[in-house]
Amino acid sequence: MSQPSVDSPPGSRAGVRPRASGQDLARRRKPHPALVLAVLATAMFVSALDSFVVNVALTPIGRGLGETSLSHLSWILNAYAIVYAALLVPAGRLADRFGHKNGFLLGLGVFTAASLGAAASGNLWVLVAFRLLQAVGAAVLTPASLGLVLTTAPPGKTGKYVQIWAASGSLAAAAGPVVGGLLVQVSWQWIFLLNLPVGVLALLTATRLLPAGRRSADTRLPDLAGGALLVTGVGALALGLVQAPEWGWGAVPTVTSFVAAAAALALCAVRSARHPVPVVDPGLLRDRVFGWAGIATLLFYTAFAGQLLGLTLWFQQTWHWSAIETGLGVAPGPAMVFAGALSAQRLARRLPVGVVAATGSALVALGIAWIALHLGGGPNYATGVLPGWMTAGIGVGLALPTLISSATSGLPQDQGATGSAIVTMAGQIGTVFGVSLLVIILSAVGSGGPVHAFAVAWWVSVGVMALSGVAALGITPRRTGAATTRRP
Repeated sequence: MSQPSVDSPPGSRAGVRPRASGQDLARRRKPHPALVLAVLATAMFVSALDSFVVNVALTPIGRGLGETSLSHLSWILNAYAIVYAALLVPAGRLADRFGHKNGFLLGLGVFTAASLGAAASGNLWVLVAFRLLQAVGAAVLTPASLGLVLTTAPPGKTGKYVQIWAASGSLAAAAGPVVGGLLVQVSWQWIFLLNLPVGVLALLTATRLLPAGRRSADTRLPDLAGGALLVTGVGALALGLVQAPEWGWGAVPTVTSFVAAAAALALCAVRSARHPVPVVDPGLLRDRVFGWAGIATLLFYTAFAGQLLGLTLWFQQTWHWSAIETGLGVAPGPAMVFAGALSAQRLARRLPVGVVAATGSALVALGIAWIALHLGGGPNYATGVLPGWMTAGIGVGLALPTLISSATSGLPQDQGATGSAIVTMAGQIGTVFGVSLLVIILSAVGSGGPVHAFAVAWWVSVGVMALSGVAALGITPRRTGAATTRRP
């Protein structure tokens, strides 16, 4: 009989490897955090892309569905923005309570299935209904994905991982027009079909890679009535902003929307102060860094949404460019976003984060000011648009990831998804307000000609972006001696 080797562990037989312990197996099976981040950022990119890709496809969609009314077609955009903004905070709160992985898979599954329904729609209002479902999925997906980023990032790299995640969303926001312009050359349905292979692959990968995570020990449901009030308030506010240019700012429906929003949000604030499990923790809102980041993000998106849509309309309505020409004309801006994001990571090691974000906002304002000053007469893309738009792209990469990462990276893990939802909601409301502001300005000063009207709109955006930069200075944490204080 063979004898056990001298080097064999106690209790083992010769030639037989000892079984790995449960701890060893768990360590061996644990995916690399960068791979987890890649899955989360990809899903975030696709969901964020859908918010913007439809802009250049409205006319082809109208032709395909036999709908010519711009006010009706606009609900393909508006319905998504309203529902997405309204559901972000309740969805984030539920993800914090019941597991980020479950929320991520549910949101991605709903978004992917609704994309198939949108592509198969043969009627405008059926398409709008599926857009609503897409928004529900995206609202669940977004805060859950950031919650997973916060819990899976290696120690000391949380800020960097959040910046990469945020950069994927900001790149999607800028790249939407070019992707939409390319896809509608085949068929408008492809702007939704694109989500299917990416969504299915992300679902399969996420099921295997993402950690189950720990649910909150507190299994009580968040304040559902407060959540309903928040949904009503944000939805009514977004509805009023979106429809005010058509209804009129003093019209009964507009005033009713704003009054309903104010009443619902006030009641939600009262319930949140008293309820043991509020949807929005009042302590979170008292965080100075988080508060300034939310204000700066709202102003940033207000300015950026008007700039992006304004440039798209300028190309199509004034220069009479096609959708593909418009998309390619917008492309150099988003191409610079990641360069700006990488620069932000380096600068944050040497400068206060507030200065980095404010510098980004200043670059965006400078880029749009260049465009406002140089457009006029015939098409002059190379000298009138390109320098300013590339400068703005670098600024977006500097500012937006820095704002989002600063707002959330210092929060407790059980508030990460909720915090990201509030900041993202601020951005969505800013987007709705920015688009509405652009429409109002173009309508009010359009008699002076397109050059004058667009110049006024862009100068207003420059001013709002400058205010965002001022607010961004507040995201630098206070320091007491060598320690940074951050108390939500």
